[in-house]
Amino acid sequence: MIDIVPPATRSRMMSAIRGRNTKPELVVRRLLRELGIGYRLHVRDLPGRPDIVMKGRKKIIEVRGCFWHRHPGCRFAYMPKSRIDFWERKFASNVERDRRNDMALQNSGWDVLTIWECETADAKVLRQRVEGFLRVGGQ
Repeated sequence: MIDIVPPATRSRMMSAIRGRNTKPELVVRRLLRELGIGYRLHVRDLPGRPDIVMKGRKKIIEVRGCFWHRHPGCRFAYMPKSRIDFWERKFASNVERDRRNDMALQNSGWDVLTIWECETADAKVLRQRVEGFLRVGGQ
């Protein structure tokens, strides 16, 4: 399939995608506020600047986009049809960086929950998952 958008427009569109305050992240943050859970955002002194940090609980929630972070088995984690070599390298480096950061956090005593973008669509299941994560290990 050929891209129907000119390269300059596609480049501008892709560069506009940001990693903070995404819709899925805002959904999770809203849920945490409803639950009365305090948190900090994008803490700089932790590996990978995790999305949501609950220091007192030693818990972190990472909200990841299915496309960019390659959610296994997800229909949103498709492979673009053009520049396949570029995308394979890009996705592999994203996945490896996520793995490295998660391991560094866990080795430092943090509990890490990864919530995928597609999982934020079902509010009931998301709430159960987050509540279960927060319950495990105290507080």
